[in-house]
Amino acid sequence: MVIREKGMGKKKMPGGVRAWSWFVRTGKTYVLFLSLLLLIVLPGLFFTVRGQKPQEKEKPKPLTRILFVFDASQSMYGRWQSDMKINIAQKLLSNLLDSLMFVDNLELALRVYGHQKPFPPQDCDDSKLEVPFSDNNIKKIKHVLKLLVPKGTTPIAYSLEKSAKDFPPCDNCRNIIILITDGLEECSGDPCAVSRALQKQGVILKPFIIGIGKDFKNAFDCVGTYFDASEEANFSKALNVVISQALNSTTAQVNLLDQEDNPTETNVGMTFYDSYSGLIKYNFIHTLNSRGIPDTLYIDPLLTYNLVVHTIPTVEKDSIILTPGKHTIIPVTCPQGYLQIKVGGSNANLRNLQCIVRRKGKMATLNVQPFNTTEKYLVGSYDLEILCLPRLMISDVEVLQSNTTTVEIPVPGIAVIQKTTNGYGSLFVEEDNRLKWIYNFRDNAPNLESLILQPGKYRAVFRSKFTDRTIYTVEKTFRVESGETVNVKLYQN
Repeated sequence: MVIREKGMGKKKMPGGVRAWSWFVRTGKTYVLFLSLLLLIVLPGLFFTVRGQKPQEKEKPKPLTRILFVFDASQSMYGRWQSDMKINIAQKLLSNLLDSLMFVDNLELALRVYGHQKPFPPQDCDDSKLEVPFSDNNIKKIKHVLKLLVPKGTTPIAYSLEKSAKDFPPCDNCRNIIILITDGLEECSGDPCAVSRALQKQGVILKPFIIGIGKDFKNAFDCVGTYFDASEEANFSKALNVVISQALNSTTAQVNLLDQEDNPTETNVGMTFYDSYSGLIKYNFIHTLNSRGIPDTLYIDPLLTYNLVVHTIPTVEKDSIILTPGKHTIIPVTCPQGYLQIKVGGSNANLRNLQCIVRRKGKMATLNVQPFNTTEKYLVGSYDLEILCLPRLMISDVEVLQSNTTTVEIPVPGIAVIQKTTNGYGSLFVEEDNRLKWIYNFRDNAPNLESLILQPGKYRAVFRSKFTDRTIYTVEKTFRVESGETVNVKLYQN
C-alpha cells in the first residue's frame, strides 16, 4: 500500500454544337465552383454550430402574490387624527395600489373582515375574499375598498386561516399577506398559531402586519413582521416599506473559504432551507464568475435561512438573515483537498472495488468511493476501509488544502476455488500463526469460485454437504501473489 500525494484540340463545330459545348463547359465550371464553395463553407457552418455553447435558460422569476387582509370592523369608524381610520386607510391603500398598476410579475387580492354583519351580535365568521387573485384587478380592489362600511367584529385568526385557500395552487409563487388592522383578535382565535401553521406548511411567507392607531407590536410580533402606524403619517410609510420589502430584489453571495479565508472553493452543491418551516427553498451549484468572484444569487429576503454546503462531509450555517434591498455576503469555511485511491497496474476485475471513507475515529460512513477515482473532501484526517478480501484498514489519511493525497494498494491475485460438490466451508488469512476469517464459500454455488485476494497466505477449510463425518473436512493452504492466479482444489487427493 502506498500513500502520495487534377484539352481538346481546336476543331470547328456547328453553332448549335458550339453553344452546347460552351454550356457544358460552363456548367461544369459552375458545378465545380459550387462544389468548392460548399467544401469551404459547410465545414465552417458545421463547426460554428457545433462550437456554439448551448443556450442556458434562466429559471423564470416567481410570481409575487400579495393578499391584503383589511380590517373593516366597527372600530375603524374611530377618529384618527385628521379623519376616521377607515377613510385614511382606504385613501392611502388606494394610492399605494395606483403605484402598483404597472408592476410586472405581481398579482393582488383583497380579503375583508368585519364588514358584512353588524356588531352586536358578534359574528366570528365575518370574513370574505372580496377580490380574488387575477391580472389587472387593481381598479376592482379600489372600488371594493371605496364601498366598505365598517360593521362587525375582528376575527383575525379566522381570516388568516381562510386566507390559505385564497392562494390558487402554484409551483413558482411567493405568497404574501399584508394584514391591516386597528385592533386585536376578538374571537378567541390564535393568530400566532395560525400564522405559524401556514408558514410551516409553506402556504405563505412571513406575514406583514400594519397596526393602525395604536402600537400592537407585542401582540403581533409572533404573527409576522410588525409595522407601527400609531401615527397617521407612519401608515403611508409603513405601506411603502412593506411593498418595497415584498417586491425589491435582494442579492447575496456565498463565499466558500479555504484555509487562508480566501473565497476560492467552488463547484459544490448548496441548499437553502427555510429555518422556520424546514422546507427546501433553493438549490444551487456554487460558481465563481468570470472575475473569479462567487456568483450573485437572488434570494427572497422575507425568510431566515439555514444553509447546507454539500461538501464531504457537509458544512452547515444556520439563521442567515438577509437585509431587503441590500447585498449580503455569506461566509462559510470549507477548505478542501483531494483523495485519490488506486490499484497498482490495471485489472478489469477490480472495476467494482470500493472504499469506505470515514472521519478519523468516527464510525459514520461519509462516502463509498470507487477505486481509481479522485474525490474532494474537507481538509482533515480520515480512516479508510477498503472492501477487498481481506479488508484493508488504513487509518489517519491526511487530506490537505488543494493537494491530492493518493492511496495505492498492491495488485491483488486471483484464487480459483475448485470443488467437486457443494458443501460448507470458509476461507481464512494466516497472520502471525492465527487464522482470520474473511469469506464463507457459497454452499449452493457452482463448483468454481473465483476470489480476488490481496497478496498473502491463506487457508481454505471445506466439507461436502453429502457427508456426515467431520473427518472428511478438507484443508488447503496456499499463497496468493500479486497479479497471479492460483488454483485451489478442495477435495481429497
